Amino acid sequence: MNIQALLSDKVNQALIAAGAPSDCNAQVRPSAKAQFGDYQANGMMSAAKKLAIAPRQLAEKVLQQLALGDIASKVEIAGPGFINIFLNPEWVAAKADQLISAPKLGIAAVQPQTIVIDYSAPNVAKEMHVGHLRSTVIGDAAARTLEFLGHKVIRANHVGDWGTQFGMLIAYLEKMQNEQAGDMALADLEQFYRAAKQHYDQDDAFAVQARNYVVKLQGGDPYCLQMWRKLVDITMAQNQLTYQRLNVTLTQNDVMGESLYNAMLPDIVADLKAKGLAVESDGATVVFLDEHKNKEGEPMGVIIQKKDGGYLYATTDIACAKYRFETLGADRILYYIDSRQHQHLMQAWSIVRKAGYLPERVTLEHHMFGMILGKDGKPFKTRAGGTVKLADLLDEAVERAHRLIGEKNPDMPAEEQAKLAQVVGIGAVKYADLSKSRTTDYVFDWDNMLAFEGNTAPYLQYAYTRIASVFKRAELDENQLTLPLTLSEEREIALATRLLQFEEVLTVVARDGTPHVMCGYLYDLAGLFSGFYEHCPILNIDDAQLRQSRLKLALLTAKTLKSGLDTLGIETVERM
Repeated sequence: MNIQALLSDKVNQALIAAGAPSDCNAQVRPSAKAQFGDYQANGMMSAAKKLAIAPRQLAEKVLQQLALGDIASKVEIAGPGFINIFLNPEWVAAKADQLISAPKLGIAAVQPQTIVIDYSAPNVAKEMHVGHLRSTVIGDAAARTLEFLGHKVIRANHVGDWGTQFGMLIAYLEKMQNEQAGDMALADLEQFYRAAKQHYDQDDAFAVQARNYVVKLQGGDPYCLQMWRKLVDITMAQNQLTYQRLNVTLTQNDVMGESLYNAMLPDIVADLKAKGLAVESDGATVVFLDEHKNKEGEPMGVIIQKKDGGYLYATTDIACAKYRFETLGADRILYYIDSRQHQHLMQAWSIVRKAGYLPERVTLEHHMFGMILGKDGKPFKTRAGGTVKLADLLDEAVERAHRLIGEKNPDMPAEEQAKLAQVVGIGAVKYADLSKSRTTDYVFDWDNMLAFEGNTAPYLQYAYTRIASVFKRAELDENQLTLPLTLSEEREIALATRLLQFEEVLTVVARDGTPHVMCGYLYDLAGLFSGFYEHCPILNIDDAQLRQSRLKLALLTAKTLKSGLDTLGIETVERM
């Protein structure tokens, strides 16, 4: 349930009844401090300004009209006109009790949208590296969250599978096959790419052959297409193994590479010319944008077709947006691409809007993110200064987790240790990324991410197993909890109130693409549970009613932790 939305509706109705304009916003937010209640309505200031009266005077009128029923135990005016709302513990208890057995923890049905999410986007004939991590895990968390809320999500893996380099790659693949080396070198895609580039730079005959293959490939030559498809399939088969290890929901069916839009490009250029948006300039076809200026203050030119007839990334990105609306039926299009691409995307989207390829109701959103840095504050690299392969990073995470688990649980069976190491190691890497604001850079730190204290995946995974162990000791399942949930202790009330805010958090993550908000919520929840667990006995009490009530509160916490971690793509286990 969304308490914030419920209270916003009620305070807005009271505002209008008190004489405020119908477009006023109550601005209801969770309170930052307990002394200001659970929620605070801050909209009296702006509304009072429109009415030319004192905010506190308006707040008093709003209070006379405010009908919260049994939701609040107290409502008061603070400062110049803030309205503090204290939730009624009995109402909180009743709502929390309902959520335990409700489908999807009582999350309200949404008006479903079709949302296309562009994320991951590796390149063909190159292995995924650490630079792909943020796009992949943040984009996947957004996809999982939106799906959980009931939207139709289309995952678009915009793979770099087209361009002039493919002539070189096809020529080298052919050379290998002719020399009966088979596809062995493709087992190491990086080595394959480097060898192809070396041949291209040093062998003139090879370079001529490669350039010929570019033309043939773009012309639809069956042999070149067959070789190209082989390169794409081998690369994506390797990437799929990485996605599975990362517990990421992308599949082969989600691949929508640059090649998909190739046939659209000539028509787009012709259409932009016909609409007077594109003009010839030094032999190239260019769209000049008044809203984007160069250093001289002149409209910036975006090339959509080069002198030689070739197309650019901007042309493909225009086609992308057009296709996602016209063919996929998108209501919302989200791009998880790093911040360095922002200007490029804004220019392409300006052209999309000017050409009328998308109606205004369809949003184009760049959910940009910062970089992963080493402890030296520079982009994260290997000790030798090379790019960190994603597979190597995950191997090290699992290996480090395995050592930690072995030290903590030496008697745990080897098979269980290995499985737990996968869950903890991969979860730690993902959570370390997801828990940072996506718009900022962050420093990669093995010790912090694998710690069992602080805002980490192991801490949250352990909090979940702690609750699972309570139920094992109680020898109960949720169907046996038939007595009502009641709240009397402050720690019980604080935990139950926070549990009711799960839907609010989901709504923010879905709107803004900010999984760190979910991470912060789950960390807060685990901390509140820890305080409750230590100060409110669960099993060691004779009062059957209180025992069941506290077990219900523990159960709802476990379900919320598990559901929240699932929206992040992080697994839970029953024992650690």
